[in-house]
Amino acid sequence: MVQRFDVSSRFAAGAQFTAGRLGSGTSGRTHTVLDPATGESVLGYELAGPADVGAAVEAAGRALPEWAGATPGERSDAMHRWAAVLRERTGDFVYAESLQCGKPLKLSEEFDVPGSFDNVSFFAGAARQLPGVAAAEYSGDHTSYVRREPLGVIGSVAPWNYPLQMAAWKILPAVAAGNTIVLKPSELTPLTSLMFAEAACEAGIPDGVVNIVSGAGADAGEALVGHPSIAMTSFTGSTAVGRRVAEIATGTVKRLHLELGGKAPFVVFDDADLTAAVHGAVAGALINSGQDCTAATRAYVQRPLYEEFVSGVAELMREVRVGDPFAPGTDLGPLVSHAHRDRVAGFVERARSYATVVTGGEAPGGELAKGAYYLPTLVTDAPQDSEIVQQEVFGPVLTVLPFDADDQGIALANDTPYGLAASAWSRDVFRTGSAAREIRAGCVWINDHIPIISEMPHGGYKASGYGKDMSAYSFEEYTQLKHVMQDTTAQARKDWHRTVFGDR
Repeated sequence: MVQRFDVSSRFAAGAQFTAGRLGSGTSGRTHTVLDPATGESVLGYELAGPADVGAAVEAAGRALPEWAGATPGERSDAMHRWAAVLRERTGDFVYAESLQCGKPLKLSEEFDVPGSFDNVSFFAGAARQLPGVAAAEYSGDHTSYVRREPLGVIGSVAPWNYPLQMAAWKILPAVAAGNTIVLKPSELTPLTSLMFAEAACEAGIPDGVVNIVSGAGADAGEALVGHPSIAMTSFTGSTAVGRRVAEIATGTVKRLHLELGGKAPFVVFDDADLTAAVHGAVAGALINSGQDCTAATRAYVQRPLYEEFVSGVAELMREVRVGDPFAPGTDLGPLVSHAHRDRVAGFVERARSYATVVTGGEAPGGELAKGAYYLPTLVTDAPQDSEIVQQEVFGPVLTVLPFDADDQGIALANDTPYGLAASAWSRDVFRTGSAAREIRAGCVWINDHIPIISEMPHGGYKASGYGKDMSAYSFEEYTQLKHVMQDTTAQARKDWHRTVFGDR
């Protein structure tokens, strides 16, 4: 059952979490978290500025020696305790995530919150598995081995669409590997990131290991990425902002991990299970109100199935129940804000001049008019090079285009700057095998679209960025390798010295 609490009282001390304590920002500017379903205020707080970022980085730096010096087993035990604390507060997290994002309860209860907590359990175990290369005498007279060491203080930036999951994806591999971290969540959705960090301290993870600065990107975000004491930045967000992050990070030559935009293709071959493909397309396009960079946004359907697919998707979209996130039975909640709803609507309105809006394409009226709602929308007849096909809409909008030959479908799927995720639908394992090999994306689902698991990596190709979240592969982002080469001869004069002085 969802537990509710008074958010204003819960965060009366402020929306910053530094060195184990909640506090207020010092930027002199305030922000109000709004319930996107109603437009009503949830929490007003003072934003973090550069001074707050500096204080959080200092706190993380102070905590680093103790945490990095802990044994893998000690870090693992602390993270297992963290997972236990989190699970005791599942209801609070479900409520806060749905409140700040407008997510239907069933999405928070069945996807966001349990998936995030499973990540904690996974990395608690993975903390004990950070191997280097086994020792060997590669040169004949030296023993070589590789140490895998933490980078230091991490400064990461997370988006508003999955606040809890993105906090988990940024924080967990960093601290499991022995780093400390300062995370900047979106100022729109800081609640569950703050709660996540509080739970870490209550589980016995030292103060300062996990810090949260809630501020705007232009000041707090840029100050964090550009801070000289930050060893690495992980950023999830738009490709445009990712370019700016990369530009700032270059100035201090820090390591960078980018998980950027997506425009996932959904390729349906003519032998696919049509019912499965229709259901998969609607679910894959509307997950989180389409505010998901892996969401199905471009369906390419082989011509024999095209008309039936379009009619099936339109019919199913009209059955989706749009409403109050906290009401039983709601399938689709609002977008994160009215401003973002208007951005999504702008894509569809411009598309009317060159494409067909089959269903949706408007905000609902009645009681829902006060919220940031937008109806599930299906668009056909759009040219491949049009804006709505090529650019990330980030809303409940699916475009469908036909194709003839298999290779044409794959070519259309790859015809985008992005390469985060994709799916292929067919009963033929050779067709799906070809699609898995030839589609240029970091994840290719076969006869499904969207599921993720803690044990497998997530990350993109092309303009969707580089580096991996989740799984043991993410440790490559948060650790550095050190080669140690130890002499085994105990001889003062080495044979290679003759290249500098003397003879053999």
